[in-house]
Amino acid sequence: MEQAIQSMLARYGNDRTRLLDMLWELQWQHGHIPSAALPPLAAGLNLSVPDVVETASFYHLFRLEPMGKHCIYLCNSVLAKLNGYDAVREALERETGAHFGVPNPDGLFGLFETPCIGLSDQEPAMMIDKVVFTRLSPGKIADIVAQLKQGKTPEQIANPAGLATDSLAYVESMVESNVRTQRPIFFRGKLDLATALEQMLSSEPSQVIDSVVSSKLRGRGGAGFSTGLKWRLCRDAWGDQKTVICNADEAEPGTFKDRVLLTRAPKQVFFGMVAAAYGIGASNGILYLRGEYYYLKDYLEAQLQQMREQGLLGRSIGGKAGFDFDIRIQMGAGAYICGEETALIESCEGKRGTPRLKPPYPIQKGYLGQPTSVNNVETFACVSHIMVEGPAWFRGFGTAESTGTRLLSVSGDCSKPGIYEVEWGTTVNQVLRMVGAYGAMAVQISGPSGDCVSAEKDGDRVLGYEDLSCNGAFTIFNKTRDLLWIVREHMQFFVDESCGICVPCRVGNVDLVHKVDLVRAGRACQQDLNEVVQWGTMVRKTSRCGLGGTSPKPILTTLERFPEVYQAKLVQPKGPLLPSFDLEAALAAYPRSQPTVQTATETTA
Repeated sequence: MEQAIQSMLARYGNDRTRLLDMLWELQWQHGHIPSAALPPLAAGLNLSVPDVVETASFYHLFRLEPMGKHCIYLCNSVLAKLNGYDAVREALERETGAHFGVPNPDGLFGLFETPCIGLSDQEPAMMIDKVVFTRLSPGKIADIVAQLKQGKTPEQIANPAGLATDSLAYVESMVESNVRTQRPIFFRGKLDLATALEQMLSSEPSQVIDSVVSSKLRGRGGAGFSTGLKWRLCRDAWGDQKTVICNADEAEPGTFKDRVLLTRAPKQVFFGMVAAAYGIGASNGILYLRGEYYYLKDYLEAQLQQMREQGLLGRSIGGKAGFDFDIRIQMGAGAYICGEETALIESCEGKRGTPRLKPPYPIQKGYLGQPTSVNNVETFACVSHIMVEGPAWFRGFGTAESTGTRLLSVSGDCSKPGIYEVEWGTTVNQVLRMVGAYGAMAVQISGPSGDCVSAEKDGDRVLGYEDLSCNGAFTIFNKTRDLLWIVREHMQFFVDESCGICVPCRVGNVDLVHKVDLVRAGRACQQDLNEVVQWGTMVRKTSRCGLGGTSPKPILTTLERFPEVYQAKLVQPKGPLLPSFDLEAALAAYPRSQPTVQTATETTA
């Protein structure tokens, strides 16, 4: 094994930043990361074995112990659980003979639960190795497991036609794109990127940035910061080696628009990165692709190679001497926190995805301590259209403060889930009608970290930075749903996905989940709700990063928009103790003393 490790190290140039790639390679070869591989791997990277284990153990898709020849990850999101998850889970245990978290006796299967895998419009869904299966049912599970027992690979089952894994046909045979609208910006057809490159290179880099500033494009990842201003600050920052990173780690439950853009318009995304590189003076590009999208990797690598052959990537791009820029794909390994830009940078450097303290910001000290611009998939796709059509054209859509359009990942209780493009300024009611959502009660805007609004009270509110700043997820729940259960599931997601480095997020969210449990059990009073607001506000204001800063929102926003749901569960305190305090349970841990009986001898003495 040591010789194989040395060969792998040589191929990666003993580069410590490529540790995740090497861990993936080992896992694909052995089914897990063997302990025997750790000492030579660590030595080759000038690390200790605990350093390597520290990184590998952070990501839930890495396995340090054998867990089965076929490791099956079943998505346990709210949307999965509302669409037949329980029956599918039971079928997996029945057909494989395994239990979740424990391999079956013959070591053939390992069953695991995992959060959202970017398939919210076609749940229940699961991953087996690099392959995903959607719209699962007990019958479909029985068929898949039977074929695995016969010796077929997951890829053979999902791809019976033997389509090339680097083709669009392969990706779309496995996962539906579900694009419902093809206007006015995205999915209109192929852009003439060669002409766009020629026009761009005839301008100065500062003019490219000026065009993006003039378009008023704001980042589509959720924060909404001015894209052009970020590029200008990055260009002006001191540094010898600047980097452009595309954040494709969309792990927010209910969000899947980036998956579709990378499927239907990957070159538009990559060309947006080229424009950023030209503007800020970068030579290094990274697409950080979440591990759950591994099935897209071969296809995206092929798209990048085509761009190199077309002179759109590589050395002297477009014949311009000195403009050298290329893009590599960095695979994640299952960590929601890596959607936070500094955690993502740490992961790109081959480390745990632990958020950094800010300042300094990535535009000052990012990847390898150099100025770095991190932008979202949709942001880069917008840039390509701005380079082709111009900033004034882009400003013609949306509102004064929110220009352009917004891709919505629509899922939940509606007749037409999928990807919709709407102009900023569109109302909640307009979207509900468009997607066939009748009898809606609540809409989760931007996933659990966003706002839960009332379809009845907030139907006229608009999507835009002036009102509902939407990161793309638009999840609908009708009046038959248990809203408190949904809140509890979303809060548990944040508990599970916290990196654990700061106390407010690590501890505060656990306490908030406990409060939700008390409300659901009918053991909470008004004081508990008051404490929820106090504690939630503290978590938001004192957490280290954006995950903690938004994690209490499932409770806080539903408490604001649906107070009646909580009030209906409250009880009045009886006596000095809160309803949540169980006196009997508290005393159960202590032995009850028996009265002492004095004997006659003791009395005489």
